[in-house]
Amino acid sequence: MTLFTLLLALTWERLFKKNDRWQIDTHLEMIFRRLSAPSLLQTLLLAMLGMAVTAALLWLAKGVLFGLVGLLLWIAIVLLCIGAGEVRQHYQNYLGAAQRGEQDAMQALAEELALIHGLPLDATEREKLSELQNALLWLNFRFYLAPLFWFVVAGPYGPIALVGYAILRARQTCLARHHTPLVRAQSGVDAVLRWLDWIPARLAGITYALLGHGEKALPAWLASLGDLHHSPYWVVTQLAQFSLVRESHTDPIDAPRAAVILAKKVSVVMVVVVAALTIYGTLL
Repeated sequence: MTLFTLLLALTWERLFKKNDRWQIDTHLEMIFRRLSAPSLLQTLLLAMLGMAVTAALLWLAKGVLFGLVGLLLWIAIVLLCIGAGEVRQHYQNYLGAAQRGEQDAMQALAEELALIHGLPLDATEREKLSELQNALLWLNFRFYLAPLFWFVVAGPYGPIALVGYAILRARQTCLARHHTPLVRAQSGVDAVLRWLDWIPARLAGITYALLGHGEKALPAWLASLGDLHHSPYWVVTQLAQFSLVRESHTDPIDAPRAAVILAKKVSVVMVVVVAALTIYGTLL
């Protein structure tokens, strides 16, 4: 059911998820803003509470209408947790502003896309565009690749793991948008996600390495396997840049577009690999 749910939900997400209505992050942000000062304990409790509620709903839906209700619940959870309709709209708005030459709008939208790690202040235009590429690559990882990993790896508990990850992702985004870096650090969400992203980042990294310049990217990927110092963001974006080295880093339209095209290729490869492994496991 994992593969069927995933393919159906991703198809629906690409065709119809154009805003934040089916985005769990948006709904959770309204709740998070009402909470008291964040802490690591609060962050963990929020994630566990969401996972417990999801587990209870799945248990209640088990066997109802020959499993149809359970299937619909799986699909709804994947739609809520995987994909970034609002982020995709920000990206389209950025391209539109770039085509019209609206510098202020471009800067505001670029900052929104790079909300988690930010854009360099004192940097050349090339460096800013390169960091915007990194931000788009990271958004693809955060909203597609990492959730996909936990959904598949958790097997029959995939929706539960997926909701837990989505809650932490929404928590980090909310803190980055509405609070200071100190408050965000006190929440512990960055540290928790750093460990949760460790394996998915290496899997995404090898895909980027194989799609790009393997003679340079593969040694860098092998080195990342024992690297506990650099963040998953650094691993994913540095390996992806090997694939983008021949692309434009000076055009405000072509540079981000190249990153998005590459990210889509990696997402397709990951889904194909999951499908192949699932079918192979079924046939055994």
